[in-house]
Amino acid sequence: MKIGLIQQSNSADIQSNVSKLEKNIRHCAAEGAKLIVLQELHNGLYFCQAEDPAVFDQAESIPGPSTAFFGALAKELKVVLVLSLFEKRAAGLYHNTAVVLEQDGSIAGVYRKMHIPDDPAYYEKFYFTPGDLGFRPITTSLGKLGILVCWDQWYPEAARLMAMAGAELLIYPTAIGWESSDADAEKARQLDAWVTVQRGHAVANGLPVLACNRVGQEDDPSGSTQGIRFWGNSFVAGPQGEILARASGENPENLLLEIDLERSETVRRMWPFFRDRRIDAFDELNRRWRD
Repeated sequence: MKIGLIQQSNSADIQSNVSKLEKNIRHCAAEGAKLIVLQELHNGLYFCQAEDPAVFDQAESIPGPSTAFFGALAKELKVVLVLSLFEKRAAGLYHNTAVVLEQDGSIAGVYRKMHIPDDPAYYEKFYFTPGDLGFRPITTSLGKLGILVCWDQWYPEAARLMAMAGAELLIYPTAIGWESSDADAEKARQLDAWVTVQRGHAVANGLPVLACNRVGQEDDPSGSTQGIRFWGNSFVAGPQGEILARASGENPENLLLEIDLERSETVRRMWPFFRDRRIDAFDELNRRWRD
């Protein structure tokens, strides 16, 4: 199956961002991609750098304007699209939500981000309620997609539960970068950790991993920090953690490649981690800590 990851830089002009996305989706489809993944909160800026109640006006219902627009595009191009939207579920109830659109433009399923960070420049708890749909793959005409979002990518439990439920791919729409005052050595450690932990999910579960990040500088509207330099480096890892493709750290890019979904079966026969799991000894994993 040919896949496409769209690594994009964004501005405050939502319509301009969406127009760029449409152009890039069309490019990926023209190159033969059947599954196309967009970055986290792809329609606008990463607004979580500051807490601003006015930003809630950007949220939308699902179904809503974005699912209608991108659904029509998916139907026209006959592709499966993975979106990442700011969902308004009800008054005062908002989620960071991934939506999978089928090739006929319909909504195949949604996933609401489960792990919500609250760190300097990443004040997501102000905006998002943690997801309540659990870790369930979304069934599509291309297979079962294990969709997780950004901060979820640091948690092996999330990847494992998706794999145990039959996910054939792990997909992470992402918005992550550096605060510009960090030292170069610290920046390198952060990026390396981000790639390494997700490659570990691929290895531990014998599945391809697709991580689609944004790129470019976005200023902090509050002026409290020097903004975030999103580090790009979108990548695809195979079921042994091998890097199959990786995008630039500086520039927008459409990452296109073929992946072999049947290879997971071969790898799992060689590395039978699911066979050897000591499920009889894992009960305490559902505790916050062990005394």
